[in-house]
Amino acid sequence: MNSVTESAEIRPKIAKKIEFLRSNIKQVLIGQDEVIDQVLVALLCRGHVLLEGLPGLGKTLLVKALATCFDGQFKRIQFTPDLMPADMTGHAIYDMQKGKFNIRKGPIFTNLLLADEINRSPAKTQAALLEVMQEKQVTIEGKRYPISPPFMVLATQNPIEQEGTYPLPEAELDRFLLKVFIHYPDIEDEKALVKSVTSGALSMEAVEDKVSEPLNPEDILQLQNATESVSVDDQVLDYAVKLVTATRQTSSIIKGAGPRASIGIVSAAKAWALMNNRNFVLPDDIKLVACPVMRHRILLSPESEIEGFTPDQILQQIIQSVPAPRD
Repeated sequence: MNSVTESAEIRPKIAKKIEFLRSNIKQVLIGQDEVIDQVLVALLCRGHVLLEGLPGLGKTLLVKALATCFDGQFKRIQFTPDLMPADMTGHAIYDMQKGKFNIRKGPIFTNLLLADEINRSPAKTQAALLEVMQEKQVTIEGKRYPISPPFMVLATQNPIEQEGTYPLPEAELDRFLLKVFIHYPDIEDEKALVKSVTSGALSMEAVEDKVSEPLNPEDILQLQNATESVSVDDQVLDYAVKLVTATRQTSSIIKGAGPRASIGIVSAAKAWALMNNRNFVLPDDIKLVACPVMRHRILLSPESEIEGFTPDQILQQIIQSVPAPRD
């Protein structure tokens, strides 16, 4: 069987699995279609997501809904000021009967990890995620322990409340493929949400009952492999890199995005193309994912902040100023 025929047979299965994830999460998170798509983009290209939004907008609910569609391991860590790195990664315990140390693995050994209110813990605890997010492994007592794929971290934080919080180190922010904002739903979506919840039609238990055959880890890996096989024309790749380098050449930004942003934009654009049943990336795919990939990787100049600009506004100016390929 040639590769073209094989691809034609696999593609409908890929689209069906992606739609399965989309439709089941939308049953729970009403009015947040863009957020759902961005999280699925990160899942497809093996990335991690930082979810930011006010309390009560469904950040934790979104992660739980994704977990119901996926028959892998799901664990949650509630970040608090007294949380220690070993509470996440694990530690060695001395067995007095056998006279040796045993390794007790922490909750970080999972497929889907919810880091709830990640900015509630100090930097030394947050830093415990750096190795596992980048290298998919954990070092305990000098020995490395790999994390079974697929592995994804979804971290949440509240942008308003600052008391008792710690800013995320830039090295950690750079490990997140996307920073996703969750906003208020519009009035019609909120009415539908209120009606569903108060009538008992919408609950995690109801969704779990409907998902009779969740995807397994091999299904997720198949989706991720299919994402990597999406083709990118050299002109489109060049456009993505030019967008990133432009953040280093404007006076509105004092710290531009690095090469990891270029990699992230191309990877996320591949995932978005696959989610729209295409095996090639368009310039519009690059434009669509550029802000979520770069908004947490740039630092605005004091003048831009005083004038009230946001990172997204500056990034949109850059996207409009850099010519996109037309052929």
